[in-house]
Amino acid sequence: MSDQISDQKSAQAPSSDVDGKAPDTERNAGKGEEEPAKKGEGIRTKVRNHPIAFAAGSIVLIACIVGGILWYLNSRHYTSTDDAFIDGRPISINLQVTGSIVAVPVTDNQMVKVGDLLIKIDDRDYRAAVDLAQSQIEQAQANVDSFSAQIFAQESQITQTETQVTQAEATRDFSKDQDKRYQDLAQTGAGTVQRAQQATSELRANSAALGSTRAANKVAERQINVLNAQRKNARAQLAQAQAQKAAADANLTRTQLYATADGRVTRLTAAVGQLAVPAQGVMILVPFDIWVTANFKETQLADIRIGQPVDIAIDAFGRHFPGHVNSVQSGSGTAFSLLPAQNATGNYVKVVQRIPVKITFDERPDVQLGPGMSVVPTVTVR
Repeated sequence: MSDQISDQKSAQAPSSDVDGKAPDTERNAGKGEEEPAKKGEGIRTKVRNHPIAFAAGSIVLIACIVGGILWYLNSRHYTSTDDAFIDGRPISINLQVTGSIVAVPVTDNQMVKVGDLLIKIDDRDYRAAVDLAQSQIEQAQANVDSFSAQIFAQESQITQTETQVTQAEATRDFSKDQDKRYQDLAQTGAGTVQRAQQATSELRANSAALGSTRAANKVAERQINVLNAQRKNARAQLAQAQAQKAAADANLTRTQLYATADGRVTRLTAAVGQLAVPAQGVMILVPFDIWVTANFKETQLADIRIGQPVDIAIDAFGRHFPGHVNSVQSGSGTAFSLLPAQNATGNYVKVVQRIPVKITFDERPDVQLGPGMSVVPTVTVR
C-alpha cells in the first residue's frame, strides 16, 4: 500500500514540473525579450508625445558640447588669477622739526597736487635762529675784511721797510768808502786824523742803522704771517656761521610740508594746536601712479611675457580696463617675506609658489582706485 502511494507521488512530480515550472520559465524568457523592446517603445513614445522638449534638450546638449569645446580652445589663449590687487607707493608724511602745528589746510581723502601745502608748524623760533646765524655770518665776514685790510697795510709796511733797507745799505756803502778814503789820507798826511775818526764814526752809525732797518723788515714780514693766520681763523668762523645759517634755513623750510606728488590724503592725524615731534607720521599721501600686482602661480608663468595685453577687472566697480605686463619679479613672494621659508630645515612639502607680476594700466582709470583693492587680471598669452 505504501509502495503504491510513493509511486503515485513520483508519477505526479513530472506532471507538476510541466504544469508549474516550465510555463513560468517560458513566461520569464518572454519578458526578458520584451523589456528592451518596451523600453525602446517607451522612449519613442515619449519623443512622440513631447517632440518640442526633446528637440530643446538636444539643442541644449549640442550647445553645451560645442560651447565646452570652444571654451577649451579659447581658454588656452588666456591666463588669469584672482590673487591680485591694486598696488602703489604711498608716501608717509612725517614731521622733521619740533613745534606747534598752526595750520592743516587739507582734509581726509582730499586730492592734492605737487607743491600744495599740507602742514604748517610755528616757525618763529626757526626764523630767530636764521637771523642769529645771519648776524654771525656778518660778524665773521667783518673780521675777515678787517684782517684783510691789516694784511694789505702790513704789505705796504714791508715794502717801505725794504726801501729803507736799500737806502741804509747805500748809505752804509758810501760811509765805508768814505772811511777808507780818509784813513788813507790820514796815513799819508794829506788828511787829518780827526776827519778819519769822524768817517769811521759815520760808518758805524750807518751800519747800525742798516741793521735796525733789516730787523724792522723781518718784524713786518713776521707780522703779516700772524695776520694771515688770524684771517684764516676768521674765514673758518665765517664758514661755520654759514653752515649754521644753512642748517637754520633747512629747519625753517621743514616747518612747512608740501606734497611731493599728485594724489590723495589718507590717514590724516594732524590737527591745529598739536605738538609736532620729529619722525611723527601725520598723514599718508597716495599717489595717482598705481599698478596691479598679480600673484600668478609659477606654473602659469611659462607663457607670460613682458608687454602682453591684459584685461583688468576691478571688483569694486565691475568694470574692465586695458593694461599690459610690465615686469615679473625675480623670486617668489615668500622669498622676500619677513620670515622666508627655510625648505632645508624640517619636513619639506612641495607647494606651488606665487610669483608677483607687475601690470600697468594703458591709461589712468577714471575711477578712484587705491592700494589693496581686489582685481582680476586676464593676460592674453597667445
